[in-house]
Amino acid sequence: MDLSIIVLNYHTKNLAKELLKNLTQELSLPFEYEIIVVDNDSHDGIEDIIKEKFPLGHSPSGEARVKFVQSEKNGGFAYGNNLGIKVASGEYVMIMNPDLAILSDAIEVMYRYMKDHPEVGLGGPRLINADKSVQYSCTRFPDWRLPFYRRTSLANTKAGQKWLDEYLMKDLDHYKNSYVPTLFGACLIFKREALAKVGLLDERYFMYMEDLDWSRRFWENGYKVAYIGQAEIIHLHRRQSAAESLPKTMMSKTARHHIISFVKYLLKFKAKELPKTE
Repeated sequence: MDLSIIVLNYHTKNLAKELLKNLTQELSLPFEYEIIVVDNDSHDGIEDIIKEKFPLGHSPSGEARVKFVQSEKNGGFAYGNNLGIKVASGEYVMIMNPDLAILSDAIEVMYRYMKDHPEVGLGGPRLINADKSVQYSCTRFPDWRLPFYRRTSLANTKAGQKWLDEYLMKDLDHYKNSYVPTLFGACLIFKREALAKVGLLDERYFMYMEDLDWSRRFWENGYKVAYIGQAEIIHLHRRQSAAESLPKTMMSKTARHHIISFVKYLLKFKAKELPKTE
């Protein structure tokens, strides 16, 4: 098997259905692949949709093209994706959020890039909004200011804007391929054999920071992390506004998860130097 594509579902059955249709009916991938849908204990009907709409697609080897994994609990982003990774058989594995749309040859570009660059263990595409504007999905390693400048109105200050521009690598040519410190987890491709050294996604994070943690561990274990700017994928996600005060921010469940995960990240790596990313 050349490529395993993992789609993590949590109350997103309609988005997942459209992505599966996109992958199986609108693209013609020129290599052997499988799709693994993991339901993170939402039981929202995605299994029935797969059985009804995607029951017959098979790979050249005769295996079912779309597989389904039911999680017994909602353990978060890392937990759910790890369930898919554990049953994946592809030489390369791609994890995808269900709110993606592939209108180009992005998957082929990413796959060929990984094949042609064995020094790269983890890669991610250029994510764009529906209006074609770039989503800044590769970053430099953050410091303690991250939650303040990403989650509160401090982002609108001069200091906040300067810090965010540096963190989000706005000086990078996002239409070219580059080695970068970290990638966001909405869409990632990696060499399955690299996990023997790097390990799976860290399940101590329920939501957020698992992609930062993983990117860092790929670098620490001798692999490069690449932003594949020549591969374009639409990401329909909309970030929560960073216009609130810190007390109001803490009222948001997602913001609390972000801050809690960032504290866990800082504690985990507090005694380590940042890896070199050249």
